[in-house]
Order: sequence, then structure tokens, then C-alpha cells
Amino acid sequence: QVQLVESGGGLVQAGGSLGLSCAASGRTFSSAAMGWFRQAPGKEREFVATISWSGGSTYYADSVKGRFTISRDNTKNTAYLQMNSLKPEDTAVYYCAARASRTPSAILYEYAYWGQGTQVTVSS
Repeated sequence: QVQLVESGGGLVQAGGSLGLSCAASGRTFSSAAMGWFRQAPGKEREFVATISWSGGSTYYADSVKGRFTISRDNTKNTAYLQMNSLKPEDTAVYYCAARASRTPSAILYEYAYWGQGTQVTVSS
């Protein structure tokens, strides 16, 4: 069992940066692939980024590639999402998620554990 708590959301101007954290409880964090997803008002939840259990493999949605960086620190049971060059279209509730697998995935339903989400708002 893994419990996830996101933090670090907020309001930022376009072109700015924000860093999100996802603190996990439970012994299985270090063997779980992690992902970040987001959901804008009136839209479906979509994939943002994912990272393998070791941090050695990462994948990004095309819309954030080159601007966002996913990372993790297994000694702190924490995953991160650094967001740079933010755009108004990045505005959404951001969720971290954990898989019961070491392999990263962009597929939402492959994640068994979810945080409560944190709001990111980018003003133009």
C-alpha cells in the first residue's frame, strides 16, 4: 500500500517555474514507478511524465518535453516535478501516482495509487 501527498502548487505567471513534490508513505515506494498526471477543468486527466523505480528511465508528454523534469529520491520517499517555462495551458490540478510495478507508464489506469492533487495556475 502506498499513500501519496502532493505539494508545491500555486499561482505563477507565464514563463515562470514551479516545483511539485509527492511524498509517499509505505515500504514499496522504492520499487514503484511513479507518474505525474494533470486534469484541466472540463478535460480528461492526461499523462505528464513518468519515471522508473530507479530513476534511470523517464518519459514525457510531448506538450511538456524540454520544459518539465521528473525525478525521485528513494531515500526520502519523494518524487518531484520541476516545471519551467510555464504556459497558461499548463493550468490544471496535478496528480502524482504510483504503480505496483517498476516499469514507467503513460497509461492512467495502470496506476493503483493516487494523491489528492495540487492546483497549478499559470496566468498570462
